[in-house]
Amino acid sequence: MSFDRHTNVRRLGDEEFDVVVIGGGITGAGCALDAASRGLRTALVERDDFASGTSSKSSKMVHGGLRYLQQREIRLVYEALRERRRLLRNAPHLVRVVPHLIPMFGKGGVVPKSLSRAFGSALWLYDLTGGFRIGKMHKRISRDEALAHAPTLDPERLVSGYLYYDCLADDARLTLALARTAALDHGAAVANRTEVIGIGHGSDGRVTSVRVRTDGRELDIRTRGVISATGVWVDDIAMFDEGHDPDATRPAKGIHLTIPHHLVGNDIAISGLAVPADKRSMFVVPWGELAYLGTTDTDYDGPLDDPQCTPEDVDYLLGGFNHWFTRKATRADVVGTWAGLRPLVRNASSDRTADLSRRHSVTTSPSGVVTVTGGKLTTYREMAADAVDAAVATFPDRPRRLRRSRTARLRLRGAATGDHQDHLYARYGAEAAAVRQLIADEPDLAHPLVPGLPYLRAEAVRAVREEMATTVDDVLSRRTRSRLMARDASAQAAAAVAALIGPELGWTPGDEQAEVDAYRASIEHERAAADLPITEVVP
Repeated sequence: MSFDRHTNVRRLGDEEFDVVVIGGGITGAGCALDAASRGLRTALVERDDFASGTSSKSSKMVHGGLRYLQQREIRLVYEALRERRRLLRNAPHLVRVVPHLIPMFGKGGVVPKSLSRAFGSALWLYDLTGGFRIGKMHKRISRDEALAHAPTLDPERLVSGYLYYDCLADDARLTLALARTAALDHGAAVANRTEVIGIGHGSDGRVTSVRVRTDGRELDIRTRGVISATGVWVDDIAMFDEGHDPDATRPAKGIHLTIPHHLVGNDIAISGLAVPADKRSMFVVPWGELAYLGTTDTDYDGPLDDPQCTPEDVDYLLGGFNHWFTRKATRADVVGTWAGLRPLVRNASSDRTADLSRRHSVTTSPSGVVTVTGGKLTTYREMAADAVDAAVATFPDRPRRLRRSRTARLRLRGAATGDHQDHLYARYGAEAAAVRQLIADEPDLAHPLVPGLPYLRAEAVRAVREEMATTVDDVLSRRTRSRLMARDASAQAAAAVAALIGPELGWTPGDEQAEVDAYRASIEHERAAADLPITEVVP
């Protein structure tokens, strides 16, 4: 099977499918893999690029969610921790265990007993609901031990800390791995830059096709089932199917900033830092020579296609950071920003998105279109299994072989044990050998793609040859995370990137310049939205 885009688009028009999955984020890619691995003839279409929405703009945490225990969502935490363990087994190259520090602050060297007891109890419950599955249990550590992990925390207020364990993953590459596994190992037809513009129905009202626009033309994909996994855009697909907007989701915005690591000095993630403005929790995660800080769950009513960090968001996170750390960060230190929208299931009784459940919802329309929404990155596999179960239930014939998900132990492309300190292993796993072969064939590809970042020119070539990247933004924002790590340096490197991938994609010099202009314009828009200065670019 192929992950060549033109081949897959041709298949969409030529073949008939059991199920068409709409949406190439983490849930949609998970649905495609679940369906294809059961033996269903499966297609996956994405309007923009894989993970171009929420699934490339998450906090990158694969976790149970300590704070959900406070909301008495014990079953959700249990299920998420079970899925965390499965991800570690099925994608060990993309998911890694990372220690987390919860600093305990107090006055006069004393932490309020109620606060200490609350954290201790929550962490014991976290361990018991599944934290133990990765062989790590929480423990209380001293002030000096906490400072050894995070030397710039305010030593005057720090009293002690708790150490527990969770996981991190590159969300965009995890999504891509799911899509590639569905296509290359299980025969799914997969295409990005393919926009759904309608849903066809038979005389009995059942769904019969999905109409898409791609490469300047329209085509109908014949199918007997549809799964809508489009996140905050699910209402748009419902309009095509049922002719009305069900208003099923309530978007919550998560905001993140990238700053130089020396301002933090942490060798592990730091969680549970209360922002003085409203006591919401923020985190700080080490990311090579950088660190990113963020928080989630602010209500959002802006344009779904363009969530941005605002000046208020930047000030909020910097204010929280500067309150707890001795080295102060300024707006000039912010080298990257991103904001994503979580598609929470709407609940009229909840005023705050923070109070809404992270459980997912699966519904089936009268025509047989299955919609899955809600949930979180960690539980994408379970969401996908439930959605495919619902799709199979709409088929008149339901062979036993189709009734059970096979993904709990299905390893993704590249799955192999290795060293996460090895840059290529941590991104490609067993497929890193193919990247090294590119370099062996053309040594110039060993040079950095963006000065100051670890990505190599070979990775951009692989992105267009083997990973369906079609634009400069695909390469710099998602196949690599250059945009998140060095916004302005990536803009400066855009011309060199376009010159590198242009011949692979058949671009003219005019096409290359248009790509560079588009990427730089989007960077300028992002910087202006946050009211940030241009940061220093490594020569």
